[in-house]
Amino acid sequence: MSTPWHQMEAAEVAAALRTDLSAGLTEAECRRRLEEYGPNQLEGAPRVPWWRILLAQFQDFMVVVLLVATALSYGMGETADAVTIVVIVVLNALLGFVQEYRAERSLEALKELAAPTARVVRGGREVTVPARELVPGDVLLVEPGDRIPADARLVDAPGLEVEESALTGESLPVRKSAGWVGDADAPLGDRRNMLYMGTTATRGRGRALVVATGMQTEMGRIAHLIQEVGDEETPLQRRLAQLGRWLVVACLIVCAIVVAAGLLREKALTGPVISQLLMAGVSLAVAAIPEGLPAIVTVALALGVQRMIRRNAIVRRLQAVETLGCATVICSDKTGTLTKNEMMVRVAWAGGRRYTVTGDGYRPSGEFLCDGRPVSPQHEPDLAQALKSAALCSNARLVEAAPARRRGRGAGRGAYSVQGDPTEGALIVAAHKGGYPAASLHQRYPRLLELPFESERRRMSVLTEGDGGGCVLHVKGAPDVVLALCTHVLKDGRAVPLRDEDRREILGENLRMADQALRVLAVAYRPRPLAPGEGPAGLAELPADEAAARLERDLVFLGLFGMIDPPRPEAKEAVAAARRAGIRTVMITGDHPATALAVARELGIAGPDGRAVTGQELEQLSQPELIETVRECQVFARVSPQHKLQIVRALKALGEVVAMTGDGVNDAPAVKEADIGVAMGRTGTDVTKEASAMILADDNYATIVAAVEEGRGIYDNIRKFIRYLLSCNTGEVLTMFLAAVMRLPLPLLPIQILFVNLVTDGLPALALGVDPPEPDVMRRPPRRPDEGVFARRLGVKILGRGILIGLGSLAAFLIAFFTLPGTPGIAPLEDPAVINPARTMALATLVCAQLIHVFDCRSESRAFWEVPLSSNPWLVAAVASSVTALLLAIYWPPLAAIFGTAPLKAWQWLVVLLLAGAGELLVAVRRLILFRRPARLTARIQEEA
Repeated sequence: MSTPWHQMEAAEVAAALRTDLSAGLTEAECRRRLEEYGPNQLEGAPRVPWWRILLAQFQDFMVVVLLVATALSYGMGETADAVTIVVIVVLNALLGFVQEYRAERSLEALKELAAPTARVVRGGREVTVPARELVPGDVLLVEPGDRIPADARLVDAPGLEVEESALTGESLPVRKSAGWVGDADAPLGDRRNMLYMGTTATRGRGRALVVATGMQTEMGRIAHLIQEVGDEETPLQRRLAQLGRWLVVACLIVCAIVVAAGLLREKALTGPVISQLLMAGVSLAVAAIPEGLPAIVTVALALGVQRMIRRNAIVRRLQAVETLGCATVICSDKTGTLTKNEMMVRVAWAGGRRYTVTGDGYRPSGEFLCDGRPVSPQHEPDLAQALKSAALCSNARLVEAAPARRRGRGAGRGAYSVQGDPTEGALIVAAHKGGYPAASLHQRYPRLLELPFESERRRMSVLTEGDGGGCVLHVKGAPDVVLALCTHVLKDGRAVPLRDEDRREILGENLRMADQALRVLAVAYRPRPLAPGEGPAGLAELPADEAAARLERDLVFLGLFGMIDPPRPEAKEAVAAARRAGIRTVMITGDHPATALAVARELGIAGPDGRAVTGQELEQLSQPELIETVRECQVFARVSPQHKLQIVRALKALGEVVAMTGDGVNDAPAVKEADIGVAMGRTGTDVTKEASAMILADDNYATIVAAVEEGRGIYDNIRKFIRYLLSCNTGEVLTMFLAAVMRLPLPLLPIQILFVNLVTDGLPALALGVDPPEPDVMRRPPRRPDEGVFARRLGVKILGRGILIGLGSLAAFLIAFFTLPGTPGIAPLEDPAVINPARTMALATLVCAQLIHVFDCRSESRAFWEVPLSSNPWLVAAVASSVTALLLAIYWPPLAAIFGTAPLKAWQWLVVLLLAGAGELLVAVRRLILFRRPARLTARIQEEA
């Protein structure tokens, strides 16, 4: 908003907008302004067409190499190979397309927040118009329950309160007034004379001048921020892309060496020679590229997503799952995320005694403790009267959800809500805990008259019937205001004169509660406030100020109630668990600094010496100062959406991997900017959900810690099957390369390599993806964001095992090729009786070696015999399935014809198993020689990992 409307008087705003405050704009002027300013709606960035998303799947470097191999195979008449490669490429592309087709819908959700209609004054008449037709200068009328359709400057606001938590993060409805706000840089939550699009009026009425519509509103500025935040690749995506490029370069180098060696070796480049060289190149390309890796990564992430769903975390973007595993900072909103967004009375004071109130949000169960001992309010006359008067002087209602909504897991939790003001909701819940349900009180003491709360009066009064006839006045409001109207105080059930020391004690208790970041309300009453013969009907006909003057005097002070939006019970342990895992929690909220800091200290986010930095303070900092502040500070309060975005970007500039939680509209840009955005499922707005990568179904901060554990486990599993697949691919490449250098026929056909990579390797790799997390997964520090795929000696392990697998496979081929009797008169290269069994032995050795190796890949910190098979029965089933697939490819004639295999004899299987197990045997012997004692062995393995 370029013009500081909140700094201007209402008359100045009307003059600037050329509007008549009483008659509003004319219809003709409205049409003209609609053409000038455009419709009152949020604009969206154009969506990427589905066909572009699909085409983008074929632009990956690995896919391009495979497509070239397909063309070469087809050109040489190897149709089966070409078709197989195309099918694999298309399947991978479709998997990627389905994920990316989830186009961003944040702006559409923002549009849904806008009110569909609005009541305005035009041409001197009240009319209802579509919200999209509002223009600057319209006179807007607001009533309780109305969704504010545009930004507006209040002209009149009797008793108006607006719920702005979705925009500012403040828990309580904000009391509005038409007065002037002097601070030009006042945060949105402090601009009490302004209304903002997407917020909701909860009580009172208002008349306001529309000052901004569409993209010029504060909601529109958030829409701009969401558009400006691009979709970044996750660390996993960057590492896999780097891996893909590395593999392709390595593949091209090996192919070039083989072709160059062939050219130097061959004196004449005949058609068969060229065909053989091209076939060797295609085979190497297929062997070097793990065709199933993208699909297996996607499926493994999807399986991790299913586990997360069981723990109440719903993932919207698969590739972002592992990012939580390397998160170093969790930026959390306060309201509704770390706290319950349910006001609760925590402290009560009555008759000179202080009571602590226990309980959970709006649930009407809890205790009153005095000096640490439970007491019954019904046996405490002063507290009892304070609770009854507080409930009678409230309009809120406590509502219990239908039983059907509370079945299953978590039944009975969060089943209560409050209709009306949350502060009044806290009072009626406290009264219910004390044995005085508001519904019963209202039925027993019918209301006769109400003097509603107004910001100028800072109090509310209700006249009800009393016991045994007569009337009773109940008053609640700001402590200093209510105390000034009192002449007596209730002590031990009797009204005694209010002395100066009593006033000092009450004000001291009020200050003590305020220092604890509690919102304090005072309660008083006046028995028999009416003169004999005077009735409430006559008072109702008087002006409000005159009726108040007649009733609100000579009050008896009853007590004080200190309220707060309490931290979630499980949030403190979740914050501690995150700290043990090396993750820092930062609170970012639009609420008051004192409240934010009190909650942060209670949760362990900030220490006793911690401080809260406000948005205004952030604006005064240079970029280096901002980064240093973000490095040191744990609590940020009174911040705007732009400030949240600044904080997240500063943290990322420090090299942090940032998870940002949020529920309100104000969180959406920062949620989208973060490495992984986490939205609240119950209280979160559609805007934040659409901008997020993960949604917490139970709005439970502790679920984030569970998601971190799953994220780390998923990344470990990805490393496991990368180790497994690339060891296998290394063995295949080595087999093909050495055979080409030795001028041998191809030990494996391209279609056989695809069979190994996708069928016999694919199932065990998927099973590795469901391995449970390692026992120490939440005691490790977060991974470095720049950690490469081959970090922690993974590359050495892959290369070492790949060499053993490749040598074993080539040895099997050579044994068969040079020992099997051929057909007389036919060269071994062309004799199916020689070449097919030799290739089959090489294939069987390769598959068996890889299936043995898969058990060694299950842990980087433990030996394979220390990891029980029972912890992953899927792996056992996958290995059995792969063995079955291999046997079918060898012994079932239709498949044998496709894959070019031949049945093996018993002695050949013995050779296959000996060569396949030789690699694992060598690794085990090495371990036993180096470390004879199991404890030392395990320690060494952990050190190497």
